[in-house]
Amino acid sequence: MKFVAPSVHEKAFTCPHCGVLARQYKWGHELKAGTPCYDESYIEKAPLRVTRCENCNKNCIWLGETYLFPDRGNAPRPNPDMPVEVQKDYEEAARIYVKSPRGAAALLRLAIQKLMSHLGQSGKNINDDIAALVATGLPQQIQQALDVVRVTGNNAVHPGQLDANDVQVAEQLFPLVNVIIEYQISLPNRIQEMYDELPNGTRNAIEKRDEKK
Repeated sequence: MKFVAPSVHEKAFTCPHCGVLARQYKWGHELKAGTPCYDESYIEKAPLRVTRCENCNKNCIWLGETYLFPDRGNAPRPNPDMPVEVQKDYEEAARIYVKSPRGAAALLRLAIQKLMSHLGQSGKNINDDIAALVATGLPQQIQQALDVVRVTGNNAVHPGQLDANDVQVAEQLFPLVNVIIEYQISLPNRIQEMYDELPNGTRNAIEKRDEKK
């Protein structure tokens, strides 16, 4: 599903609560929550604004154009196939990246390191683990995504390597982590499920074909 970052100026964005791209109703601070009205001219002037998701009916709170609640910034939701321990670091990074981009980058690097054990690697040295995956045919784009998260996370703990005010740098790492999960876990699972649904005779013929090579 397409991800649209939350913005008080958008009529629809990906809800930080439910993760669905949905219409967002808006109110200014003098209007009662739940009032089914939409006055764009007033809302644009209101210092305190509320948006309510049409899908889950939960609210986001804004001070001017600054997003306040829920406290997870504009980070996309984690891929549903993300391992639990990896997802914990991802979600923690999502909660802090607006206030601490360096902290978020370091957490996402840790998430990638934990992911390595799920991909058949040791999980002890992320650089060696990526090299091992490359040797088994890892596509270049996924290798590059892994290295972007790895290097940015490494640099985050060294002064001067990542601008502490550069929220956009950290924000761009979240989709990369999801892409890595999509290619390394989600896509193989879907392909395997479809292959297993083929008739037994067809699968046996394919296996015999490949044995001849």
